Amino acid sequence: MDTEARKSLVALVRQQHTAALGTLRDGSPLVSLVLFACAPDLSEFYIHVSRLAQHTGGLLADPRAGLLIIENGSPSRNPLSLSRVSIQGVAAVLEEESAAFSTSRLQYLAAHPAARMNFGLSDFLLFRIRPQACRFVAGFGKIFDLDEPAWQRLSAETT
Repeated sequence: MDTEARKSLVALVRQQHTAALGTLRDGSPLVSLVLFACAPDLSEFYIHVSRLAQHTGGLLADPRAGLLIIENGSPSRNPLSLSRVSIQGVAAVLEEESAAFSTSRLQYLAAHPAARMNFGLSDFLLFRIRPQACRFVAGFGKIFDLDEPAWQRLSAETT
């Protein structure tokens, strides 16, 4: 992946705040809309979701997850030309007493200040998703696959 594509991928992930979350529920795929935030170095993504949601049950039963983050479009633009990244990762609940929870909570709230009240609700969990692979589509014919080491190198470059 060249420098321009890396910059485009980093900008996409940092500028967007919603994603399609793919989970498994009773062995079948389920896709939901979630808010997300990411660590400054892109090494982790955070979602804060209710235990009442089907996708949360799916993550608790099987931590494999997918995130699809898409560039904002316009009515005059072909949706298939939009930049997008599909991330495969593993999710884990962050325990409220941990330092990781405190740091991740701050990053999440920086992206979603209106979500502050949800942290006071007992049914919400903060998950960390660590990327293992991704496919970045920067436009027609500009497709890049990154494995876990390549994503880690990208993370190291963004600090």
